[in-house]
Amino acid sequence: MSAQMHRRRFIAGLAGVAAATAAVAALPQTGVAAVPKVNMEKLVLAAQLDPVKDNTDVTPGAAESVRLVEQALQAEGLLDTEYVDGHFGTVTRTAYSKWQKSLGYTGLAANGMPGKASLAALGKGRFTVTRVIGPGARTEWQDWPFNARTLAMLKEAQRLSGVRFVVEQGSYSPGADPTSAGTHDGGGAVDLDAEELTAKQRTAAVRALRKVGFAAWLRTPSQGDWPLHIHAVAINDTDLARQAQEQVGDYFLGRNGLANNGPDDGPKVAKTTWEEYQRAHR
Repeated sequence: MSAQMHRRRFIAGLAGVAAATAAVAALPQTGVAAVPKVNMEKLVLAAQLDPVKDNTDVTPGAAESVRLVEQALQAEGLLDTEYVDGHFGTVTRTAYSKWQKSLGYTGLAANGMPGKASLAALGKGRFTVTRVIGPGARTEWQDWPFNARTLAMLKEAQRLSGVRFVVEQGSYSPGADPTSAGTHDGGGAVDLDAEELTAKQRTAAVRALRKVGFAAWLRTPSQGDWPLHIHAVAINDTDLARQAQEQVGDYFLGRNGLANNGPDDGPKVAKTTWEEYQRAHR
């Protein structure tokens, strides 16, 4: 046999091996279970919305992620089987807070809102986490404390509205204003001066805040013992105080976020999160 013929058979043999390898790779994989995934954005949203509901309805798109977390909490002996239902209600929130405390977390880090570290620890060997979110580093703006995520949201809302924001109260400021009822004890909360704004500017500011992912309302003196101001809470901020978490839930239920559970009196804007807003405007 000639050298040329040997070479042709060798090349044909390689082609056959490659084809066989590709065929095997295309076959359905058996015996290898896919690792389930928890969507952290949806999970955290459910942790704010579900506890204020009058029923056990699940948050759209979040049920499977919530159920995976509840199964893990059950495995840790922190949640009864009957509550593994995809609804992140008050019982699940309490169980998750216990999980955070078991890891040594205290204060805001044990607020029942899934954070990056505690969720990763709970998922070890059980699930992976996608759409990971976090508040970012602590910072200051106009001499008030904020986290990086909230500040980025505020600056974008200010740009959209064309209104210069003046901060009356920031985040992480427990006791700064007793009328705040604890909403500013954690991250994500802000009060903006509205007395120097026109009615048009007030509406523009609230609308812009909502567009970038805040639950936001204009607060008037007739509603409480406070001056005219805009109150906003960053949706999906994992550092939210319990009161602020529930205001986010109220916002999605069409309420005003006050103790009277009145109807939402703000501009109608599609409800979104900061991460969703960013993806839509890339």
